[in-house]
Amino acid sequence: MTGRPRTFDIEDRLERAMRVFWRHGYEGTALSDLTAAMGINRPSLYAAYGNKEALFRQCLDHYHRGPARHVREALDEPTGRAVAEHLLRGTVAVVTREEGPGCLLVHGALATGEGSAAVRADTVARRAGARAALCARLELAAEAGEFAPGTDPAVLADYLTTLTHGLAVRAADGTPAEQLDRLVDFALSTWPSA
Repeated sequence: MTGRPRTFDIEDRLERAMRVFWRHGYEGTALSDLTAAMGINRPSLYAAYGNKEALFRQCLDHYHRGPARHVREALDEPTGRAVAEHLLRGTVAVVTREEGPGCLLVHGALATGEGSAAVRADTVARRAGARAALCARLELAAEAGEFAPGTDPAVLADYLTTLTHGLAVRAADGTPAEQLDRLVDFALSTWPSA
């Protein structure tokens, strides 16, 4: 015997769930918040997405395919400086969106209790993966002679990663995009070009 066919769009409801997690974080989001926002009942949520933790992970994947795709796209820029600019400008655009403000990956599970350790570990691993990809791309830029002598691509990747996370925190504090853009301008003005 098969169940009734789904009468809702999986991706649309995932988008709705992502917005709830983005605004309230993993622990600040109750199942009732999710079902209300998604317009489905708990059995439908469990059947389509699994438990809350599984849904959150799917929302993180959705976030990277959608609003935060600039992180992946930045790596395709032709120069290290263009990578940095795409990453930083894209971050400002995302973290100042109405859904946040802030970053789902930074704020979503930064502070969690023991029961959510696996979710926190997942977000830590995802942030580390993004930093490693950025470092690898900046190493290619260094090999191409794009940086001033003595520039360490790993330190530069750490700097950009820290700056993107800081932009997310400032946005969550209510700092407007225009002010964050000025910080990006300053960071780019200090870029270690050859």
